[in-house]
Amino acid sequence: MAGKVKAVPEGTHSITAHLSVKEATKAIDFYQKAFGAQLLNVHKTPDGKVIHATLKFGDSQVMLADEFPGMGTTASPQTLNGSTVVFNYYVEDVDALFNKAVAAGAKITMPLANQFWGDRYGQVVDPFGHAWALGSHVEDVAPEEMERRANAMFAEMGKKTA
Repeated sequence: MAGKVKAVPEGTHSITAHLSVKEATKAIDFYQKAFGAQLLNVHKTPDGKVIHATLKFGDSQVMLADEFPGMGTTASPQTLNGSTVVFNYYVEDVDALFNKAVAAGAKITMPLANQFWGDRYGQVVDPFGHAWALGSHVEDVAPEEMERRANAMFAEMGKKTA
């Protein structure tokens, strides 16, 4: 083999998420439809389960596989009855992506709105149990202004729960 091999493969970042799902083939279809993900590769077992796939979301890659109980792999959110992480996905037009994800079957857990920290942001859960925070940065907010806005928001929330 000629030349030095890169320790971090071309097109990847130092940290890459690896999702475990039930029905990975359906998950790949959903991520392509909902988020415009590009399928880079997929490898399946003889019975059709996905042992490894790589999808590209914007400039980032995410790996994905079917859940394989008893083989030391991570359980899916469906098996765990919830996700332990939220994937933050920044795009140019968050309104279009949010609506596309919901139309494809994602459930809204936080409606899309302009947030005090300067993002237009909302959250959804995909049909496979993974939580997604979708956003576009719309305003650079100075730290003092962000603190003022956060305090005002939490004060308003306190009035609603009292």
